[in-house]
Amino acid sequence: MSTALISLGAGVFIGLVYALLNVRSPAPPAIALVGLLGMLAGEQAISALRSHHQPQAAISQPQAAAQMADNASLSSGRQTGAG
Repeated sequence: MSTALISLGAGVFIGLVYALLNVRSPAPPAIALVGLLGMLAGEQAISALRSHHQPQAAISQPQAAAQMADNASLSSGRQTGAG
């Protein structure tokens, strides 16, 4: 079950308990919740843009040299091992 659904269910349950006990909820006004929703949407949008425009990781100099050596040994092994 999704964390969001569990959270929603818990919130609804607590709201029902508050209503049955005639307790006023300490929740902020609805306009504050709309602002919070906007903050979360903005955060998700920036995260999506950053992951979409993230450059490919470059290989370091030692990794590139090792990779070239591996490729050279593989190609020479194919040439001499054909006999």
